[in-house]
Amino acid sequence: MKSELSRCEMWTILAHRVSVIYGMSVEEYVAARKAGTLPERPGSTALAVFFAAAESGKRLHVYADETRPLLQGARLTAWELQQRGIDVTVICDSTAAQVMREGRVGAVVTGADRIAANGDTANKIGTYGVALLAAAHKIPFYVAAPSSTFDLSLESGAEIPIEQRDGREITHGFGCQTAPEGVDVYNPAFDVTPAELIEAIICEHGIIRPVCPQQVAAMLGSGKNGPS
Repeated sequence: MKSELSRCEMWTILAHRVSVIYGMSVEEYVAARKAGTLPERPGSTALAVFFAAAESGKRLHVYADETRPLLQGARLTAWELQQRGIDVTVICDSTAAQVMREGRVGAVVTGADRIAANGDTANKIGTYGVALLAAAHKIPFYVAAPSSTFDLSLESGAEIPIEQRDGREITHGFGCQTAPEGVDVYNPAFDVTPAELIEAIICEHGIIRPVCPQQVAAMLGSGKNGPS
């Protein structure tokens, strides 16, 4: 990821529901995990490369999509970036295509909730659509997640169960009614992005590229990650 972005004088990145790991580069993060010197912090994922870039003086601008219906991107990702002094612009989920078309985005980075053995990745709903848009605009799409996210008992994303959420998250989000009473709602929490749309997966053991079963297995070892 670093090599692609380093060609740009300014990094412009679209972030779809990622949260913070630590203020260090990917290489520093991997080294610290291997050395056992990195403290655990529950709920962390990966904006580490953004923080490292900012701390090294790199100009950085992140477009954080809102991540409906619970707005984790607007409420959490944007806040984390602001706390580090990183320029961040919140956009509607439906604005992603336009900012890509306008040439505002140099890379896309997302987190992951579950990753299958072949690299198919489940993340917050809307991630798959962003990956398709990135492919259409020839923008690299990266996943950043800890190795505990991998479930090697699942051959592909087709085996990842998709949680269905309460429809009131959409019709009555944050206590405000925005749809007619009694209307049907389809509200999956996640979608699955196929491995072929992912440029690389970044975890504490290193960078998986190309994203395929062989590379995943080689990085993670004997398949002890995920449920047994």
